Parts: sequence; C-alpha cells; structure tokens
Amino acid sequence: MNKFWLISTVGRALAVILCVMTAVFFLIRMVPGDPAKMILGEYSTPEAVESMHHALGLDLPLGEQFIRFVKTLFTQGDTGNSIINRTSTRELIADRAPVTLLLIGMACALSIVIALVLATLAATHKDKLLDHLIRIFPTVTLGMPIFWVGILLILLLSVHLHWFPVGGVGEGWWGTLYSLTLPAITVAFSQIPTLVRSLRAQMLEVLESDFVVTLKAARLPSRVILFKHVLRNAALPTLILLGVNISYLIGGTLVVEQVFGIKGIGSLLFSSISKRDFPVIQGIALYCAVSVVIISLLIELLSRWLDPRTKGKP
Repeated sequence: MNKFWLISTVGRALAVILCVMTAVFFLIRMVPGDPAKMILGEYSTPEAVESMHHALGLDLPLGEQFIRFVKTLFTQGDTGNSIINRTSTRELIADRAPVTLLLIGMACALSIVIALVLATLAATHKDKLLDHLIRIFPTVTLGMPIFWVGILLILLLSVHLHWFPVGGVGEGWWGTLYSLTLPAITVAFSQIPTLVRSLRAQMLEVLESDFVVTLKAARLPSRVILFKHVLRNAALPTLILLGVNISYLIGGTLVVEQVFGIKGIGSLLFSSISKRDFPVIQGIALYCAVSVVIISLLIELLSRWLDPRTKGKP
C-alpha cells in the first residue's frame, strides 16, 4: 500500500474531525437559549445568572473558550464536564454508547444481508416478476422519513401483531437483542433501497462481462460463479456507497432511539440540546465524527484490498 496515500488519507480524516469540532463549538453557541437559566430556573435573578456564567466560564470571549475547549480535549480526552449534570461528558457518553453501538451494528448487518439477498435475486431474475417487485421497493421506500417508518412498524409489528416490544431495552443479552431488533430494522430500512439498487446494477454489469461468459463456457457451477466471482467484483462500489452512508446510518440511529424510547446516545443528545448543555453536545458530535471518519477509512482500505487495480497506486 502506498505510504503517501495512507498519510494523505489520515491527514484528510484529521482535517474533517477538526472542522467538525470547530463548527459544532461555534454553531451551538448561536442557538438561542442560556444554559445558566436552564440550571437556575425561569425566575432567576440577573446577578445569579451572571455568577453562574462566571462559574461555567461562559462569560469569557469565544476565542478563549475555544482554546480552553481544545486544551481540555487534548489533555484529558474529554470535552469538559456536563453543565447540567456536572459529570464528565466522557462518562456520560460511555454509559450510553454500548446500546447505540449495538443498534448501529445490528442495523448495518441487516442492511448488508437483506440488500445482498434482494440484489442477488433481482440480478439473477432480470426482467422477471421478482426483479420488477424488488425494483419497486427502492422507488417506494426511498423517500419515507425514518421516524415515520418506525411509527408504522410499531403499529404493525408491536401493537397489532405483538411480535416486538413497543420500546425500551430488555434485560440480559437476549432481551437486549430482541428489543433492539425492530429499531435496527427501522434504521436498516433507510439504507437498503440504495444498496439494493447499486448492487443489482453492478451484478448485472459483471454477469454480462467477458470473463463470466468464459467461466460459464468452462462449465463452472453457477453458484461458484455467482458467489466467488460476480459478487466480489460487484460488491466494491456498493461497499464504498455503504461507507458514504455510514453518517446517515448513525444519524438515523439517533433519531430512531427517540421513537423507540431507547436510552442511548440519541436521547442524551436531544436532552442536551434542549438544555443547551454545550460540552455534552460537543462530545457527542466529536465522537460521532471520529466514528464516521474511522469507518470510512476502514471501508476505503478494504475497497483498495478488494480491488487489485488499486494496489501500488497512490
């Protein structure tokens, strides 16, 4: 692997994280609302509010606040203490992160498996009824808001059919996985249409290529041709698309947590926004940005490994 490419890729990733960190710091302070008044209450006196501003460091110039924020981030690996809970944001996020990470992992796995099955069926039954039905699916579902899909699934699968709990997280590993299945399906619902469309198109292109015709002439089993040769060559563009969609998947997960009443990063974020808890909002945004950048970097590394044409190239 080219060292220059690796260095430039890591450099771009660090630049993205720095831009996100800076943008979130300044943008959140432009939102109307005063954290001091959130703490002291609606009928607090101006003197008490001013004293609270000083205690929280909110009376300092924005530039100085930003310098303190960066210093805390690099020295403590944290964005400071929560204004409302007076607890380290790292501890607050770490307490909520496992549920959110599990939900993201389940949604990603479901997206890949379902998209792989549907795209393979559509490509191997080109222009037949099954292909047309699968092609209709992305057209119909692509524009559906994810929270609306979640509400529909709750009404259908939880309220009427009683297959899944309405919300919350169960106890134990099995209870947790069972209760997160419907939210994971909801998040995956937003990713499947684009993945199916991309993978089907790539599989059809590979199936019509010369080397596949040669393999068929050599009487290799159709299953071997499909899974060993066609899928590997067709999966690369879809894998890159999945990496691009990771940010949407994480954002969708945070929204779905609110719909299903899951006490994860999403509920912590919305609660912190309503209370103007700057350090927690900054911490969540920063960790999400780092996660997206790392996953995108891993996807890019994997795509270069799968595609022999990129070996040795910058």
